[in-house]
Amino acid sequence: MTKSATTAVGIDIGGTGIKGALVDLADGSLLTDRIKVPTPKGAEPDDVLGAVREVLATLEVTDSDVPLGVAFPAIVKNGRTLSAANVADTWIGFEAESFFEDGLGRDIHFANDADVAGVAEMRYGAARGKNGLVLLTTLGTGIGTAMIYNGVLIPNSELGHLHRPGHKKDFEHFAAYSAMERESLDWEEWAARLQPYYSHLEFLFSPDLFVVGGGVSKHADKFLPLLDLQTEIVPAVHRNNAGIIGAAALALASEQKGVHDDTTEDLAGTASS
Repeated sequence: MTKSATTAVGIDIGGTGIKGALVDLADGSLLTDRIKVPTPKGAEPDDVLGAVREVLATLEVTDSDVPLGVAFPAIVKNGRTLSAANVADTWIGFEAESFFEDGLGRDIHFANDADVAGVAEMRYGAARGKNGLVLLTTLGTGIGTAMIYNGVLIPNSELGHLHRPGHKKDFEHFAAYSAMERESLDWEEWAARLQPYYSHLEFLFSPDLFVVGGGVSKHADKFLPLLDLQTEIVPAVHRNNAGIIGAAALALASEQKGVHDDTTEDLAGTASS
């Protein structure tokens, strides 16, 4: 039984920082300050576990009755991490969910970081109340994606790794925000790279809405108007907090319904019954 019907903890593990907070899932607001610690150098499992423990201790929310969700930068299937983005290769093929549950002495809900950001935007942000297919993209070091159809999360879409026709490297290498920084592109030059990516997604999936997240989304007015698309495209609302909020939301869904990230349950809490 949970401490509150609408309260859960979200932990967002990234390549540079590990963030967490207690979340009121009635409206997606944070009930505590957002706690952040650096991701340990090398990001090996034991070191990351220690940093997560530090976040939970600082939050003073160690009660196992409060649902806990953890977002992680990897493909996650049945609690196992099948890839590693900006963390140690040790995580590839690793039983991560069981590792955290054993290390923390409690049940958790464990999911891909872009997927939980998508859930946060569906429940409390730019995609709230939107039916059909929503594609969230996070533009940063890479390109993370989340697909949600009528409130149902389709996990581990990894659409940043779509191959560019006639090129060896994928769209992520070509069009992520890191490419803009690496090659000193201006907004117009970067938008010219984003254009074929979003046009390709549009052709493949005919989405009803694009939501663009990542820290750069706070500058959405500088590049989104430069894109020529048939699909509505809007900036995300919950930029730095999306992983925390989404992880907490999925933790509560799992607690209440026995939901796991590889099912077709209504993880976003929006589908009609």
